[in-house]
Amino acid sequence: MNRYDHIRPYHDQEVNEALLRAARHPMFRVLLQFTFPDFSQEQILEVFKTCHSIADFQEKVIYKSVSNLLDKSSEGFTQSGFSALSRKQSYLYLSNHRDIVLDTSLLNMTLIDHKLITTASAIGDNLVQKDFLMELSKLNRNFLVLRDQSPRELLMSSKLLSSYIKFLLQSNRSVWVAQREGRTKDGLDKTQQGVLKMITMARGKTPLMTYLRELSVIGVAISYEYDPTDILKVPEIVAKRENLPYIKTANEDFNSILKGALGNKRNIHIAASALPEKVYDDIEDKYDSDNEKLQAFASELDKVIWKNYKLWPTNYIAYDLYHKTDKYKDKYDTKELRHFERRLEVRVDLSKQMEVDSFLLMYANPVLQAEKL
Repeated sequence: MNRYDHIRPYHDQEVNEALLRAARHPMFRVLLQFTFPDFSQEQILEVFKTCHSIADFQEKVIYKSVSNLLDKSSEGFTQSGFSALSRKQSYLYLSNHRDIVLDTSLLNMTLIDHKLITTASAIGDNLVQKDFLMELSKLNRNFLVLRDQSPRELLMSSKLLSSYIKFLLQSNRSVWVAQREGRTKDGLDKTQQGVLKMITMARGKTPLMTYLRELSVIGVAISYEYDPTDILKVPEIVAKRENLPYIKTANEDFNSILKGALGNKRNIHIAASALPEKVYDDIEDKYDSDNEKLQAFASELDKVIWKNYKLWPTNYIAYDLYHKTDKYKDKYDTKELRHFERRLEVRVDLSKQMEVDSFLLMYANPVLQAEKL
């Protein structure tokens, strides 16, 4: 286990001491006051003293934190597909990725609701540079994906990460990995072949499709009616469309975490679905090279995510505004249209067409994905 020490979350026997230590951090105290608004510091400390595992911390603290957050920043959170999963089995959840913290928090909240095995979740080390965030991530069963490495270092860390994911799944711990590096900014949820290649590095001599089948892959689609960080994503989208380098501002990731958590999302839906069994056999029979098989598997995973992605009125409105059509006018009403138009006016410089288009496509592209099916 020592080989994973620099990327792993806390072990259960380390949790209580880490929690009591973290409780003194000012940012942690803010989180706790939000979670337990009617508790004194002494009462909160008593809750911490009863947490002797990550499961204790997630169920007694994080679950309540997320519930309070949803009460204040959303109008509804719905789930589908999870009742079909086994409570005794670990799964590899390959998910679209829209929010740095909430995506995994909402998934684990759903898994707890359905009495399913919760996940260890991958997180980029660039997102936990602050001591408070590092502590919180390790207490919430996140493991680190190391960024900004040389090609050789990247290869070695990818092999280690793949081995750790295999170890977790074989230890009956589910795992969450985003389908691509970083959040989807433009609304186009596409699985990166490189992510699948990393995951399968630890397969040894096991045939590729056999190994992927053994991982018990579940496609996850999470959709927010409104993305609180939409305006924060626009500059990066514009830079990409203009083939310009994008340099993050100081504290940009931290600001995205706060805005994503606290900003209004209206409705949220999360869905889970296994890939059809025949997909594995069909890919094995049709393609010869592992590269082609990974490409085909990525495409099939995309279809599962697109099919399960819940489209909101905002998606259809953005599609119609971008394409200057009324194709989906039956999917929204005048009030919803006016609300979205006001949001567009407030958040984007309407004189800059590139910004307007980028903002609209962020919401419209999921409709385009659904049309492809």
